[in-house]
Amino acid sequence: MATTASTARPAPAVLRLADIDNVAVAREALPAQARVELPDGAFETLAPIPSGHKVACQAIAAGEAIVKYGQSIGVASRAIAVGEHVHVHNVEMTPSVHDLAAGQAYRATVPAPQPLYFQGIVRPDGRVATRNYIGVIASVNCSATVCRHIAEAFRGDALAAFPHVDGVVAITHGSGCGMGGNGEGLELLQRTLRGYASHANFAGVLVIGLGCEVNQIAPLIGMLPAREPGLFATLTIQDEGGTRETIEHGKALVRDMLVQANAARRQPVPLSQLVVGLQCGGSDGYSGISANPALGAAMDLLVAHGGTAILSETPEIYGAEHLLTRRAASPEVAERLMARLRWWEDYAALHGGDLNNNPSPGNKAGGITTILEKSLGAVAKAGSTGLMDVLGYAEPVQTRGLVFMDTPGYDPVSATGQVAGGANLICFTTGRGSTYGCKPTPSLKLASNSSLFTRMRLDMDFDCGGVVDGRQSIAEAGAAILALIIDTASGAPSQSERHGLGDNEFLPWQLGAVM
Repeated sequence: MATTASTARPAPAVLRLADIDNVAVAREALPAQARVELPDGAFETLAPIPSGHKVACQAIAAGEAIVKYGQSIGVASRAIAVGEHVHVHNVEMTPSVHDLAAGQAYRATVPAPQPLYFQGIVRPDGRVATRNYIGVIASVNCSATVCRHIAEAFRGDALAAFPHVDGVVAITHGSGCGMGGNGEGLELLQRTLRGYASHANFAGVLVIGLGCEVNQIAPLIGMLPAREPGLFATLTIQDEGGTRETIEHGKALVRDMLVQANAARRQPVPLSQLVVGLQCGGSDGYSGISANPALGAAMDLLVAHGGTAILSETPEIYGAEHLLTRRAASPEVAERLMARLRWWEDYAALHGGDLNNNPSPGNKAGGITTILEKSLGAVAKAGSTGLMDVLGYAEPVQTRGLVFMDTPGYDPVSATGQVAGGANLICFTTGRGSTYGCKPTPSLKLASNSSLFTRMRLDMDFDCGGVVDGRQSIAEAGAAILALIIDTASGAPSQSERHGLGDNEFLPWQLGAVM
């Protein structure tokens, strides 16, 4: 049988993301004098260009904007020649000033024509879980060790008789005392703990305190919704007679909860019951090209099916806020977002810093030069639908569609707030590599490049590298990510769950004086 030569063309050496960009991104490491061809001409690299880093595709004068994604990411600190490596040595920040145009690009979401379902766990109050855990929650650091001892008693074969329970998790932290008896610090901690104590992924909850802490159990649990009898309990170490007595009593309470929790069964529920927290950490030069926009495409599909996506990490949208305010459902929503950014500017200044202290060393090694570049890529996780609401840290998410939750950029703190708000699944994009797990909510790691996916195969859940090398479109990757989300929400374990990760990642945002 005769064969014909392939007409497929090799992928170009670089990616130029918008026609007006004066830089392009290296698909792989390029040596000096590598020939680069673009539709409007060819040039040679003047120095080695690391994978994911930027190369000038036209001459850039000192003080001229560096343009990537069709947006300014900084200015040239000196003249940059065609073919030169563009990074921290020749780029500096400039104030980000944009027309916020509140709501001008808002478009109502068109519902998907055919419903999609996942296998979820429907609680008696109608809330839907993606996992079925028992939570042992510390009110204060002083009860953390007791909580851990109780949870550790139910590892491995101890759960063999309860195949429909995913585990027993200790939710511990380093606060709860040595703080003011009222004010923002205590309020934030209590809101976060209440969010976990009422989370649908916990079938039952045991809250344990020492007894003399500032964060007393009674006011902490006073606003919690009721659970079924036998699936909620509290213990106080001082009242129980000590640590050993509390541990034994706690284990007995958890054993009783396990019997009830094991009765849970999965059933088809609509995708509208999914609340997905969006995270990016250890980003690189590909994150804003592959993983983040692919996740954004998946979120557009989720929102079309009535689901909810939570964008967060307020310091990491700095410089790209106009892309969100334009999509705001109302001027009030846009103003709430800008109010949080102004708070962060004041907060950073109070501590002698500014919001330009990003990116991190790892981000820079991966090719990200300025916070503007990082933010433009990070916002891509949010897809293209309208911004429906802006929430404070750990506030309950009650609006469907794309919402924004104010959190720090530090991933464990940010994701903790999202889970407290009701996220029953986390999607975490990474270019440098992250091993983040998040009990009781499964966490999916989306690798921005195939090299990372191969190198950390046992930690990564999805390879977005096909977008970089042309094997997959963003839309195709987004559809595949949504399919992975559905499988994971239906009970398929994430890589972090396979390795037992996620017991130590509860990290509430700590504000206020420590006294």
